[in-house]
Amino acid sequence: MVVRGVPLVLTGCACLRTQNDSPKLRKDMYMAAKDPSPAGMGSLSLARLGSPELLGADGFKLKSAAFEDGEALDPCFTADEEDAVAPPLEWNDPPSGAMELALVVEDPDVQGGEPACHWLVWGLAPQQGQLLEGEVPPKVGKNAQANSEWLLPRLPDGERHSFMFQLFALDAPLDVAPGATRDALLDAMEGHVIGSALLTATYEKADDDEEGDWGDVDIEDIDWDGN
Repeated sequence: MVVRGVPLVLTGCACLRTQNDSPKLRKDMYMAAKDPSPAGMGSLSLARLGSPELLGADGFKLKSAAFEDGEALDPCFTADEEDAVAPPLEWNDPPSGAMELALVVEDPDVQGGEPACHWLVWGLAPQQGQLLEGEVPPKVGKNAQANSEWLLPRLPDGERHSFMFQLFALDAPLDVAPGATRDALLDAMEGHVIGSALLTATYEKADDDEEGDWGDVDIEDIDWDGN
């Protein structure tokens, strides 16, 4: 992937790395994101609450033992298998001053221009930590189906979607009750994000006789302004 002639790579631990990680490059990334595609990218929580400077701040990273950044979700984390659960996640220490961590997982490839919310999690301790496979988090909000749980990806045969695991470090604890909506949670987080980490995955329900064609999520598609 190239941003104005500069190669850019999303690593497996969700930290931005480039051959020239300079303020000018981050500004170029910001400008390149002004024309988001697909449309759902422009409404991601990361676009609304974050900025290029906050992404990976102080080395803040999110990763999973179940998949590398940009790779496929195993069917055991989707509606294609019985007894499916949420994937495991782990992160390192957040930026100094963090009081709470919150996680938002969204699919920007759904129809309608708004991403589908698959998981809203908050109340996570502001330190290095993890969510085990299938673990119930401290506080969970309503997903796109109005259920307070991991929304299992469910796709037609041959259709591929991207899933954006967005972890936010906040400078104040959230006064939000479990079962809150995405909008209510994001409203409470507004102005309190001091760092963010991004982990991406894809999923395609392949035909029985062929494999899916996996690909990477393009960070140029994120509209950092949320416009």
